[in-house]
Amino acid sequence: MVRFPRLTQLGVAMAAAAVVLAPTAHAVTDDVEYVAMGDSAAAGPLIPDQDPDLNCFRSEKNYPRVAAELIGAKLTDVTCSAAKISDFSTKQYGVVPPQYDALKRSTGLVTVTIGGNDVELVQAAVSCLNLLPEPAGRSCKDRFTAGGRDELAERIDALAPEVDGMLEQIEARAPHAEIVVVGYGTYLRPGGCYPIQPVWARDADYIQSSVDKLSAMLHERASAHGAEFVDLAEVSRGHDTCAAPQDKYYEGVIPTSMAAPLHPNAKGMQAFGEAVAKGIQHADS
Repeated sequence: MVRFPRLTQLGVAMAAAAVVLAPTAHAVTDDVEYVAMGDSAAAGPLIPDQDPDLNCFRSEKNYPRVAAELIGAKLTDVTCSAAKISDFSTKQYGVVPPQYDALKRSTGLVTVTIGGNDVELVQAAVSCLNLLPEPAGRSCKDRFTAGGRDELAERIDALAPEVDGMLEQIEARAPHAEIVVVGYGTYLRPGGCYPIQPVWARDADYIQSSVDKLSAMLHERASAHGAEFVDLAEVSRGHDTCAAPQDKYYEGVIPTSMAAPLHPNAKGMQAFGEAVAKGIQHADS
């Protein structure tokens, strides 16, 4: 895959100045055309300030904006809440242009977070809510793994060919671009934190393991296509929905800051943008 030399210069300059990923750091990469693609995990629904075009609930402080500022790239942000891979090639909601349309031969960098809506992870997580402790209610893990199968794991496995097709499309439309696939993070710590987040311990572990399976599949397919992968699981560990309001990167069922439930908040987007910028720097060094 073709690399863009100015990101190598960025790594050297930042190391020399000992200003690694500082919020005010900029570099001589203003001519790098960066296209950010993906779903609400990248778009940042309800995080102030929102893009005036409310079709996608896209924040002006999401991780693509943070990363673009850190590396000094020219950003075209087409991330859109509720997006699926199919929305990359067709109009989302019938009005939002296909995300692939933003890609050009001159594109130098592409980031993409996608797959959560394709396998309906948020819906699955919501179905795990239980306001009363066990044994009242029903375990979502029991429901999704009934009969010796794992429904969410099957959905993730089935999505892999679509991820391959997506990466092939990006490669074809932006042949000179560095492609960076960004995974999903740690939403729930081991055992959860019932009743702070009303999900039974075994269900919390099941949902997080499914998120981890999705990220692992994305990592595997990215590697198969020569793309980079940024793992947000470690970045967000200890900053999950169970953390104190001042520490969390993800909001829970009842948000404690301006962000959509079960989605990144502004602190999370800042940390994720820094991780993406660092991943780009590492990939091009």
